[in-house]
Amino acid sequence: MQNLRKVVLSNFILTTITMAQFDPSAAMPPVAKKIAKTDVLHGETRVDHYYWLRGKSSPEVISYLEAENSYMEAVMRPTKPLQETIYNEILKRTKQTDLSVPYRLGEYWYYTRTEEGKQYAIYCRKKGSMEATEQVVLELNELAKGHKFLGLGLYQVTNDGNLLAYSLDTTGFRQYQLRMKDMTDGSEFPDSIGQVNSAVWAADNKTLFYVKEDHAKRPYRLFKHVLGSKNDESIYEEKDELYRIGVYRSNDKKYIFLGIGSLITSEIRYLPSDKPTGQFKIILARDTGHEYDIDHRDGLLYIRSNKNAKNFRLVTAPVDNPQPNNWKELIAHRPEVKIEGFDLFKNNAVVTERDKGLLKIKVLDFRTGRWQNVDFPEPVYTAFPANNPEYDTKLFRFNYQSFITPSSVYDYDMESEKRTLLKQTEVLGGYDPSQYDSERIYAKSADGTMVPISLVYKKGLKRDGSSQLYLYGYGSYGASSNATFSIPRLSLLDRGVIYAIGHIRGGGDLGEQWREDGKMMKKKNTFTDFIVCAEHLIQKKYTSAQRLVIDGRSAGGLLIGAVLNMRPDLFKAAHAGVPFVDVINTMLDESVPLTVAEFVEWGNPKKKDEYAYMRTYSPYDNIEAKAYPDMLVTTSLNDSQVMYWEPAKYVAKMRALRKDKNVLVMRCNMGAGHGGASGRYDAFKETALIYAFLLNSLGITK
Repeated sequence: MQNLRKVVLSNFILTTITMAQFDPSAAMPPVAKKIAKTDVLHGETRVDHYYWLRGKSSPEVISYLEAENSYMEAVMRPTKPLQETIYNEILKRTKQTDLSVPYRLGEYWYYTRTEEGKQYAIYCRKKGSMEATEQVVLELNELAKGHKFLGLGLYQVTNDGNLLAYSLDTTGFRQYQLRMKDMTDGSEFPDSIGQVNSAVWAADNKTLFYVKEDHAKRPYRLFKHVLGSKNDESIYEEKDELYRIGVYRSNDKKYIFLGIGSLITSEIRYLPSDKPTGQFKIILARDTGHEYDIDHRDGLLYIRSNKNAKNFRLVTAPVDNPQPNNWKELIAHRPEVKIEGFDLFKNNAVVTERDKGLLKIKVLDFRTGRWQNVDFPEPVYTAFPANNPEYDTKLFRFNYQSFITPSSVYDYDMESEKRTLLKQTEVLGGYDPSQYDSERIYAKSADGTMVPISLVYKKGLKRDGSSQLYLYGYGSYGASSNATFSIPRLSLLDRGVIYAIGHIRGGGDLGEQWREDGKMMKKKNTFTDFIVCAEHLIQKKYTSAQRLVIDGRSAGGLLIGAVLNMRPDLFKAAHAGVPFVDVINTMLDESVPLTVAEFVEWGNPKKKDEYAYMRTYSPYDNIEAKAYPDMLVTTSLNDSQVMYWEPAKYVAKMRALRKDKNVLVMRCNMGAGHGGASGRYDAFKETALIYAFLLNSLGITK
């Protein structure tokens, strides 16, 4: 293999660049060979010189990726002390041997443990109370032996607590293998099913409904497995490639729901959980553009629907006649507030809403009809439901955190309206939240839209343009960028770096219109919003262009690639993580996971107008012969969401065209997937590397 690498490396063109603040001796980056692949689309000839990098099984491709890793290591060698320092800071602040907050399900209390030196959590339970003898349910550290990666997917327990269905991914490709375990004696059943996406037990404690994926990782087929049987019954197959399916149970455990949905349309079917041999019935047939969620309580379906309600409304309907003419409105639509979700209990409903970008929680008492608000003290925060598997309870569990307040788990008594703090993530080493400030400001876009920016920094900030600033963005799929707490981020703040999030269009931070104004033929609003955020932070003297670094992951990596093409002068350095940068080629390839389903998010390049718009921003297609800032691109060989070849091709083309002497390096994790390393210590090291790169670009070397 070593000789083969030498032969393969001879195919690379080696060039010299001058390093600034990195290792000047690492002067020979690998530049991939060019093999022209020509396509004609809508009358335009497109040439892709790096298509060959898609050959994952090719030794030449693997050698190229390893050469990129070697080059990155050489360039980053002077940052090793800083990486080690940051890594050790994270370790010293992290309580490595710890216990999660237990939750009750049936007769048992379930929780996880971590132990110092071990990469993964240990899943446990105790019967009756936390004083009982511990039963280890899953020891992930043992299951991880012999694997570079381990991800736990499903964790479903039967009503009687005797059986567990769980799934594992051992490559990072999010291809989960379903297993079943008898928890009365710890034995594993011989039943093992591959490519399972979701699963639920029926009320008989022996029937399992599960969903399998197709060749493009689309969850498309529902099966029924009865313990001990050899042949599983196919229950439903979704043939429209825009749609994906999944199964779940109502909180009162009375119904199994089959969710069928695209990114813009829903259809849900139901089956009484005590009648697993019955047939699933449609609640509301799919109607393009109608999105809805379902749960059940006391003979009524509760439906969160966007029908004539862009930001959703909450209604009830009888199970046997759920059509809109039978709807009774519980919460009306409000243009300024989005209903994000709801949880049902025997005597209460809990509704989560997003108002002015902040998550808010309110509780309804069905017995009195009274609503109560759960208030929070900070100007920038996030709050969301935690684990609430019990239906007959007066306690609602939620998580509260902010840039400054560590993750905090509360039980809220829905009768007395009192909240009890059960656990706040302990930050070791004397963390003092009073030493930090957070705020929310607004930047005005070219069309007059006010774009929120959330910031956190060490107290004593002088707004004179001298501070370094780390700006993060995402802005896709209607996903909101919440202000959460991060132990690793303290290593930035304590070095005087301001951390900021741009709540740009395309995300869901300000409701559904905010989402729609940053997708499809309005996608470029996402990028111009981010640029406006950067310009505003500079104008208001939080920072300057030479002190501003940016970061985005996945669709946020697309954001980074696009804004670097548009305004490379505005940033000192950038990190693009698992970046979706080869938009046109990926959206033309329907064999790639997610492509078809996401035609309604990005567009279909087979349509001339959608192709023409995509062509104006696709990062890979818009790299130019000009100067770019320092860049770190990270990816993983087994990524199933954004294939490794997108960032690899992007770096190869960028290296061939850019006209500067700044740093461009790529790291490919050869044993992980979209989320990076699965073990917590390995993940800390990845974070330390990214931080060290960006800090070093800013001139911070210690």
